[in-house]
Amino acid sequence: MTQPAIVPLPSALRARDGGPFVLTAATALRGDPDAVAALRALITARTGLRLPDGAAEGAAPDSAAPDGARAVVLVVDAASGAAESYTLRADAAGVSVTGADAAGLFYGVQTLGQLLQRGAGDGGWSVPAVEVDDAPRFPYRGVMLDVARHFHDVDTVEAYIDRAASLKLNVLHLHLSDDQGWRLEIASRPELTARAAASAVGGDPGGFFTQDDYRRIVAFAASRHMTVVPEFDTPGHTHAVSLAYPELSAEPVLSDHIRQIIRDYGGELPVNGTAFEGMAVGFSSLKIHDEATYAFLEDVFGELAALTPGPWLHLGGDEALGTSPEDFDVFVARASEIIRRLGKTPMAWHEAGSAAGLARGTVGQYWGFVSPTGGMDAKARAFVARGGKIVFSPADAIYLDMKFDADSPLGLTWARGVTSARRAYEWDPATVVDGIGDDDILGVEAPLWTETVRSLADIDALAFPRITAAAEAAWSPAVGTDPARTWESFRTRVGALGPLWQSLGIAFTALDEIDWRDEEQ
Repeated sequence: MTQPAIVPLPSALRARDGGPFVLTAATALRGDPDAVAALRALITARTGLRLPDGAAEGAAPDSAAPDGARAVVLVVDAASGAAESYTLRADAAGVSVTGADAAGLFYGVQTLGQLLQRGAGDGGWSVPAVEVDDAPRFPYRGVMLDVARHFHDVDTVEAYIDRAASLKLNVLHLHLSDDQGWRLEIASRPELTARAAASAVGGDPGGFFTQDDYRRIVAFAASRHMTVVPEFDTPGHTHAVSLAYPELSAEPVLSDHIRQIIRDYGGELPVNGTAFEGMAVGFSSLKIHDEATYAFLEDVFGELAALTPGPWLHLGGDEALGTSPEDFDVFVARASEIIRRLGKTPMAWHEAGSAAGLARGTVGQYWGFVSPTGGMDAKARAFVARGGKIVFSPADAIYLDMKFDADSPLGLTWARGVTSARRAYEWDPATVVDGIGDDDILGVEAPLWTETVRSLADIDALAFPRITAAAEAAWSPAVGTDPARTWESFRTRVGALGPLWQSLGIAFTALDEIDWRDEEQ
């Protein structure tokens, strides 16, 4: 049997004796209603088959459907394993997927969708005879979508959730504010969306989510077993606040670096109270010693906490070049404590690790390089020393907005140039920062910043196939612990997913590095 193309790589995969399970129009889907609905939709998209409703939940895996056709049975059994784990058994007699919880069953369904193969000759569909026992390495497996540089509407966000969840990713980090725009309605601060939401990079249209829009995103994510982590970036990346509440914003700090970026990428120098449409970063700051700033944060994070059922609120904290180190320390201590008092766990980019007053238990997000530079590793270790954990997002590996090809009109190259799929794959979270191993790591997140990204097609082109490298880093066994956890195996497994992605409408980039396979191969 050809090695099945499962991405991310499962914990254990074995061939079973006998022939494959043959899928027909009479195949019954039985068991958990949500899982059955998810699998039925996936099978229809992949094969064109519209399968009938199955029998009641709990039917045995080898039970025949009333017309004699074999069944696919999907069940939850809390005693079967750890959270989010699942088992899958397939042979000629039937298919069973058992999840330790609803999320595990959902992930088993995604694996089953990847296992569907077009049969030789008659064009039918089958599932190879296999046993899969699978569980995630890390509990936090995320993607980030920046809706501030360019706004992306609810439908686009939901489509990205679907794509990410199919790869067993379970967190959506929404970057909801930046210098270019504010993207969420705050009832107590109505000027934020009245005055600060209409702009975007390059003069493109802006936009914002109403609170009902945000609730819809949260609910849709939950239906795919994803948690939303909202971010209002502070104290820098806050120029948009000056459009709505100029009294809260310090004057822009215009360094030679800022001027050079504007010369290279276009746009005007930032002026408080005027929309900024460029790509420069690090010039803006809230007023650190004004109590009105913290009243603003209480309002903003208070509403955000009420809208967000997940445990984390992200305060940003990156590239605060317009804030002195001393003021940055003051700000991070107060902002992280506000979030903690709201009953949420603060998250912050790794720069916040330098603040002595950082709230205990704050989660740090490391966006430095795979080989740390400039003391980034020490700042990451500071989170762990204060009882927190680390989410790894190394920019030169899994920043999905980096160019995949030097000639691509999409993406940037500041993170060590073009990021190939191979470079995205060949790293391990436990080897980035000395002293931070699996026990200190909450998970992995692949950010997608949107300076050059205007549409879902742009998102697809940048994210796929490299998003699969982040998914494997987050879910699969560590590099070197499994003979299939290698670049050569990965490029073959990902290549086999091309037909599935096409059937799901994912506009992926067919990078030459990947061993793409035709449907009949």
